[in-house]
Amino acid sequence: MLLGFVPSALADSLTEHGRALVEVNCARCHAIGKTDKSSHPDAPAFRTLSKRYPIADLEEAFAEGISTGHPDMPEWIASPDQIEAIITYIGSLQQP
Repeated sequence: MLLGFVPSALADSLTEHGRALVEVNCARCHAIGKTDKSSHPDAPAFRTLSKRYPIADLEEAFAEGISTGHPDMPEWIASPDQIEAIITYIGSLQQP
């Protein structure tokens, strides 16, 4: 019976880790929640990213270091564990 709870707990943990990472690295420009507004006019809200890109495609961008986006976006290269957490968090925000 415990096995049924492990995936959910793991997903919750990844989601929270992803949220913590984007709060530190992205929130100064991007809206990272379900209702907030991006403070930078060229920084899309994370909840709308699936309208621009398949979320899974962002994995490669994070691994190589996102250097495009808004013109003054800093380059940041994430580790594989960080990427998994960020993608999980961003996926949790997407609106149908």
